Amino acid sequence: METESEPYVRLATLRQLHQVMADMNTARSLADTLQTVADGVVNGLGYELACVNLVRPDGDLVVAAFAGNPAAEALITGRVGSRESWERRLSMGQHWGDLVFIPHTEGWILDDDDVPQWYTDGPAPRFEDEWHPSDRLFAPMYTPGVQGGACGELIGVLSVDRPRNGRLPGAWGREALQMYAFQAAIAISNARLRANMQRALVRLEREQQALRASEESFRQAFEYAPSGMAIAEMGGDQHGRILRTNDALCRLLGRPASAMRRYSFSDLVHPEDIGTLLRTSAEGGRAELRLGRRDGSYVWVSLRNSVVADAADGPRFLLTHVEDIEERKRRELQLAHRASHDSLTGLPNSAELRARLAARLCWRPTHAGALESMDAAYGHPAVFDANGHGFDFPGVAALDAYDHHVHTVSPDEVERDDGTKGLAVLFCDLDGFKSINDRFGHNAGDAVLIEVARRLTRQVRDGDTVARLGGDEFVILADGLGRADAQDLAVRLRSEIIQPIRAEGRAVRVGASFGIGWAHCGMTADEVLKSADERMYVEKRSRPKQHRRAG
Repeated sequence: METESEPYVRLATLRQLHQVMADMNTARSLADTLQTVADGVVNGLGYELACVNLVRPDGDLVVAAFAGNPAAEALITGRVGSRESWERRLSMGQHWGDLVFIPHTEGWILDDDDVPQWYTDGPAPRFEDEWHPSDRLFAPMYTPGVQGGACGELIGVLSVDRPRNGRLPGAWGREALQMYAFQAAIAISNARLRANMQRALVRLEREQQALRASEESFRQAFEYAPSGMAIAEMGGDQHGRILRTNDALCRLLGRPASAMRRYSFSDLVHPEDIGTLLRTSAEGGRAELRLGRRDGSYVWVSLRNSVVADAADGPRFLLTHVEDIEERKRRELQLAHRASHDSLTGLPNSAELRARLAARLCWRPTHAGALESMDAAYGHPAVFDANGHGFDFPGVAALDAYDHHVHTVSPDEVERDDGTKGLAVLFCDLDGFKSINDRFGHNAGDAVLIEVARRLTRQVRDGDTVARLGGDEFVILADGLGRADAQDLAVRLRSEIIQPIRAEGRAVRVGASFGIGWAHCGMTADEVLKSADERMYVEKRSRPKQHRRAG
């Protein structure tokens, strides 16, 4: 742009200026925009050199683009000048509007600062408006929308040098450079915004790809998991409703996925396990219970819950892992049965008998000795009211729980038979069993015990207990019997036992002696069994030896 034509400006010059400004706003990237800004100063404004110093995030300015001299471009592009040095430059010299001009007479002060520069020395100007090689002209670029550079945020500085006409810019040249710097600031800000948006879009796309990959991984892990998986609603009216199941769970329960969506786990759980399910915590909860199959059977499973929430803490779902533990439960039940039942006859063993008996009896002190025992045990006087209910007894509030216990009474406590019913304990000892073992061997003896156990079980009611105490001793617990009922039961059982038994290919017979005891609260299980045992021996001794075993 020729300055000697001012104030007249040729139309071609305006067209050229318009074109370089248009080029700034059509650059494809931030780097292209910065280089276009530098090139526009050279091509459109008539300067031989132009440098774009861009403000970095840390505040310092870096040489981001250079035009007009390849040697200078290679030397200073990428170099950094401190913000402090730049602020000193922009605060001194002559201010031409937003432009800052530092004449060569003052520029020597800046020779030692850290701002990258390309200046050469030369002779003194021959006329007043001649450009000196050490003159410096800066055009600060501020954020768009700010009128006047002093109030805006600095985003960079244009450094220009060596006007082609060799003269200092006049009013039009200064106005054009200032206007160009303003437009360059807009173009750079827009380019930065586009670059940030592009980076954000790239980052968003990567996140979406990662999310899609994560969702696909979850889908495959969910669908093809070897154990059952389900997603259910959490909260609201539809809490617990199953939304999605995998193939493994459908196969386990024998139900199609479309049918599973009509249920919640509370609809499928065994009625006896509803409480277990309700007590299971949603967050990290775990439970072992039975779920119903389509054929009406139940399978033991382990449920483990996890809560799934979206990134915005929106609707939450329950991810439930369902593991088939049928085999383990079967083994556990078998082990428990073996621990509580006699291996030969399959009847409850001595430990199970005592446990069932103790479960029916509440222990209540009934005499001073028992009270003293409680005093010694708890280190505090035990106090009971007229009905025997405990109070003022630290740590033993369970005494009052007896109010909710159905006390077991003994018909023997009643002087005459008035129809009182209780828990009868029939102690059975086989007569003549030892001789069978001695004559025919233990296999024959085992066969006799197995058959006796079968006959006893066949003669009692559902809910009664037939247990093998040990050896040839059996115990029957029969609740709700009076004295006559217990006697009749003992007669029926004896009559059943004395029938011939096939053992090792021959018929043998054993007799049976019964002692009838009664359990009542205040007794221990051992005391009850001892009482029945003693009565059995009384009954055995009272019968002639030849009558103890028939046949």
